[in-house]
Amino acid sequence: MHLTLHADYALRVLLYLASNPDRVVSTGEVSDAYGISKHHLVRVVQGLGRHGFVEVRPGRAGGVVLARPPAEISVGEVVRRMEPDFHVVECFDPATNKCPITPACGLIGVLNEATRAFLSTLDKYTLEDVLRRGPRKLSAYFLKPAADAGVG
Repeated sequence: MHLTLHADYALRVLLYLASNPDRVVSTGEVSDAYGISKHHLVRVVQGLGRHGFVEVRPGRAGGVVLARPPAEISVGEVVRRMEPDFHVVECFDPATNKCPITPACGLIGVLNEATRAFLSTLDKYTLEDVLRRGPRKLSAYFLKPAADAGVG
């Protein structure tokens, strides 16, 4: 199983916000903390907002915060909402499938079962669980926010 960068970044944004629960965070700050494109993060944050994971606050002092407590955000739900599809192999997408053995292939069922197991495992965990599982406090790894960090 391979997650797209979009889903990976979505999880990173949520972990960053969960590590900074008492303040509004700019996308620029998150971008700096992870060393990833601010432009890409803006699209990720928009998607997280559409799905109700974050609240985007506009304006000079705006930014983004979690829309729900970390204990109420399922990792499995985030991945399902932020991944464009779970086409592990070509034959999972009937519109583009060109595999000649699809009608007789037993691998499709096995891969479907594996995908369900993967998501089922993710469903067992919330952002809060993930924060607690780390060997060290996550926020210690992030850059300190700038005093004038605004909307990014």
